[in-house]
Amino acid sequence: MAAPQSCPATAACSALPAAHGPVPSARQLAWHGREVYGFVHFTVNTFTGKEWGYGDEPESVFAPSALDCRQWVAAAKAGGLGALILTAKHHDGFCLWPTATTTHNIARSPFRGGKGDVVGELAEACREGGIGFGIYCSPWDRNHAEYGRDGYVAAYHAQFEELLTRYGELCEVWFDGANGGDGWYGGAKEKRAIDPASYYRFDRLWARCHELQPGAVLFSDAGPDLRWVGNERGVAGFTNWCRQNPAGLAPGGVKDIAYLTHGDPAGTVWRPAECDVSIRPGWFWHEQERPKTAEQLFGLWQASVGHGSALLLNLTPDRRGLIPEQDVAELAGFRRLVEGFTATDRAAGRPVITDAPGRGDAAALTRGGGWWAAAEGATTATIEIQLEAEQAVTGIRIEEEIRCGQRVEAFAVEAEYGNAWTELARGTTIGPQRILRLPPFVSRRLRVRILAAQAAPVLRRIKVY
Repeated sequence: MAAPQSCPATAACSALPAAHGPVPSARQLAWHGREVYGFVHFTVNTFTGKEWGYGDEPESVFAPSALDCRQWVAAAKAGGLGALILTAKHHDGFCLWPTATTTHNIARSPFRGGKGDVVGELAEACREGGIGFGIYCSPWDRNHAEYGRDGYVAAYHAQFEELLTRYGELCEVWFDGANGGDGWYGGAKEKRAIDPASYYRFDRLWARCHELQPGAVLFSDAGPDLRWVGNERGVAGFTNWCRQNPAGLAPGGVKDIAYLTHGDPAGTVWRPAECDVSIRPGWFWHEQERPKTAEQLFGLWQASVGHGSALLLNLTPDRRGLIPEQDVAELAGFRRLVEGFTATDRAAGRPVITDAPGRGDAAALTRGGGWWAAAEGATTATIEIQLEAEQAVTGIRIEEEIRCGQRVEAFAVEAEYGNAWTELARGTTIGPQRILRLPPFVSRRLRVRILAAQAAPVLRRIKVY
């Protein structure tokens, strides 16, 4: 092993290695730092008991008795959620803001005497609470008479003009893959089909979203910034590349679920996976359902954030317009479990030894604020961390410097027992982060071995829990 490294303050040391493959944009980098955030599904379905409204629900059914978006934000913060994304419109077509695009909206409900605006209330509550705010406006609209024709596309784009310009800065805009089928459609009560690749003019709409909200990431099966992980269980692939090839992909039109789950090691664009899952069995509140336990949520965190993805956890306000008390308690318990697991970084500031000089600053791997890369052309590396004393270790977090692209294909974590090294875990991709629970062990030395990589590995941080 080479001696512990430090990095002189030189331009050669501070300059990142050249990128390998696609790299994240500024908005994607900001998203990678969020890791856990929330969805909110709340509309007429909350009051009818449906998951997908048919589109013929009278506006009068939307009548929360005690809606308080500040309570939603408090519940989110109790769970460590850094943002909330609201279903401003679901497939039933009911709009939670007063809109000029359709009469099927909150202004025709009894809520706040017809003067209500849930989108505006939540946007303000998120700003007050210091968390991000995003919106989801369903492409499919089972209420609108013009759905399937050009008239609806114009109305749909106009809805985004309102949402993108009225409510301040957005962190994410979410696009669903549900595209057409049976609906009320202004009284026609028929089935309508559309071509998801062309009907909605997503290319034009996405460009407008980026123009008006340059900091917001856009999510769908087909990006353009984030991809769906391919399931609604909150689980990312054990192998998880943050890359895709966009050719032929459209929201609702991706048939290869494994491609969504695992990404593409040869992908031409940076498109990381987002894992969406609801805290309850349904996406909307149903009285008979109960939330996942804190322990279950912690398991989902390991299977999503721990696999280099992000966790989008759906919350379900009830008919009062409040997140149920039991859900809030489980959210708080979930945060305690995550913080308990990650509270102490036993590697912080500890010496680092590498098997070759490499580039950058190896000490930054445990100190933070820098990076270390293997020598140009190398596709393996060994990084040893010397802990302060023999102590119990139960987990590890490894991060690539993704501004240089995603490179690692296989790695192992080992600990020293006596005079021998024992393998504790083995993985494939790392990407923005890989978090592993390790079998409990007591050791003073552990190491990460990069077993294979597409190009010289560039690491950003290693934490030991």
